[in-house]
Amino acid sequence: MAEDFGVNESVLLLDNYSEDGKNLYLSFRQAGNKIPTVVINDEGFLPEEIMSVYGFFLGDYKGTPGRRAEPRYFDEITVPDYWEISGTNSMGNIYDLYRERGRIFYTEPKHKRLVRVVDWYDDKGVARFSDHYNCYGAIYARTAFDAKGKKFNKSYFSAEGEEVIVENYVTGDIILNEKGKIHIFHTKTDFVIYFLKRADLLRDRIFFNSLSTPFFVSEKLKAPEKKDVLFWQEPIGTEIPGNMQIILRGQASRTSSIVVQKRSAYERLLALGAERDLLRKMGFCYSFERSNSYGTEALICTNSDRIEHCREIVEALPEMHFHIAALTEMSSKLTEMGGYPNVSLYPNVRMDILDELFGKCDYYLDINYGAEIVSAIRRAFLQNQLIFAFQETMHSRDFVAQEHIFTAETAGKMIREIKNMMENKEKMDDHLKLQHEMAMAEVPEAYLQV
Repeated sequence: MAEDFGVNESVLLLDNYSEDGKNLYLSFRQAGNKIPTVVINDEGFLPEEIMSVYGFFLGDYKGTPGRRAEPRYFDEITVPDYWEISGTNSMGNIYDLYRERGRIFYTEPKHKRLVRVVDWYDDKGVARFSDHYNCYGAIYARTAFDAKGKKFNKSYFSAEGEEVIVENYVTGDIILNEKGKIHIFHTKTDFVIYFLKRADLLRDRIFFNSLSTPFFVSEKLKAPEKKDVLFWQEPIGTEIPGNMQIILRGQASRTSSIVVQKRSAYERLLALGAERDLLRKMGFCYSFERSNSYGTEALICTNSDRIEHCREIVEALPEMHFHIAALTEMSSKLTEMGGYPNVSLYPNVRMDILDELFGKCDYYLDINYGAEIVSAIRRAFLQNQLIFAFQETMHSRDFVAQEHIFTAETAGKMIREIKNMMENKEKMDDHLKLQHEMAMAEVPEAYLQV
């Protein structure tokens, strides 16, 4: 049964608190609009001002007497005597002698080794259940798996340890025990709508970022007119998603338009025949921490000694000082680079030193193989560092202008372009503008116009 709204306000409904979901939330705040924000599928580490659909019914973990008020470090997991816990900057492991009994997954940033999930294995090495930890170091949920390692339900616990919510992945039912009264919801959509009622968040306008549950909620609720907006943050494949076609045909019950937040997705939708009048291309409002100071210092963050053309670049640019930082020890191959007078190495770098490096360098070279660390590309972007990358090593396409991307075979072109930037402040400004345009950086007024 569809529901009616009673309040003429808006709510931001996010499927999960992804990087883009976070960007959308922060963009509204940059524009001065402190819109109530709700996350359906959170992982226990939401900012306090954002509401969790499931967490709403679990009580106050922070205010529970005797409850720790901080995340759990990886080696603080409770295990039987003589079991061993070990960890790296990417994950942790739990062993009973030679047999792996558990695997620890961290929340971002992973180098802090703060526990998000622990998978527990049976004698055959099959995951049987997962403990989900929140930012207060408590197990707030547990997922159970069958003998084949397929999940079949998830239980959520109150701050006092009582089972409050059970979600059955086989039937799709959600059972809520609210103050002794049992509620059964046959879909997640119905559960979210019940939450919106209980939290007094029924609104006549919903901003949402997913065509799954948030869109289904929008479709099931009534409003005086179509004012909901989909903020599309995903790639577009060979065809327009079915639920998006409903909006584009004007058949959605409440959604009036689509804001596309990725340049490639916007261009792809137009190429597939989407009506331009229903689409708006709009990125995010970013809080830049400083202006580029036109210096000659460059930063590289890596946990690998595989840095494409590192020696050639360092030798070709003696006027530039290169800071190479790693969260781990460095191999002899990399420590040899410390012999160059324009290179400084930072193995096992401390976070305060890394913060200082981001604050003083004006270039970032995304030229290392392996996983990205410390969200380096985004941080460099927010520091207004000019980012250069090789196609083979690039970690984040969103923040790098096309003009600053080279192949490993054309490293000489990259070197010449960096030289041009160091010699010409106006050109530096022009290319920083290209970088902002690539990231679709918006002014706050754009969000007020929505």
